[in-house]
Amino acid sequence: MAQQLTRDDLFSLEKYQEMRSDMRSEVMAHKKNRNLAIGPNVTMYFEDPTTIKYQIQEMLRAEKIFDAEGIQEELDTYNPLIPDGTNWKGTMMLEYVDVDERIEALANLIGIDRQTWMQVEGFNKVYAISNEDLERETEEKTSAVHFMRFELDNSMVEAAKKGSPIYMGIDHDNYTHAVSPVPENYHIALVGDLK
Repeated sequence: MAQQLTRDDLFSLEKYQEMRSDMRSEVMAHKKNRNLAIGPNVTMYFEDPTTIKYQIQEMLRAEKIFDAEGIQEELDTYNPLIPDGTNWKGTMMLEYVDVDERIEALANLIGIDRQTWMQVEGFNKVYAISNEDLERETEEKTSAVHFMRFELDNSMVEAAKKGSPIYMGIDHDNYTHAVSPVPENYHIALVGDLK
């Protein structure tokens, strides 16, 4: 089960600068088992303590934050993205390189976050609880970034841990894709997020 990060888990700006290149390489390798493409234009980036620690360190570095209050503010912002043993949490990115295509897609994909699901074989689909921090769509368009969690009951957790396949997909009228099942390396990473 993932624990919330504290100031004691973080490196000083100086120490982080010294180790940044090595840490970045390690985190990029770690993320290869956590960044799942759902069709051609959506990627789910499953978060865990490793990915969130890296994100916080990068924010502290970029903003040159070294005071206790500022560090705590970053922890309070990012800790909710760490799964807590009965869920999977992720950042969903809608990825369109062409600007005009992206504008059109975001207008046509309103509600896509609420139509994104995960499923442990033998159980019903679990639809995402999304964007609890703030509203990320208007009547005209959705956001290119959505924060999600997928809440599992105890029987789903046990089944996944025992090896039941895990599926993921999107059932939006304008974007319907599924990963059936997720590859083994993703399965291992996702099961590792469960208590």
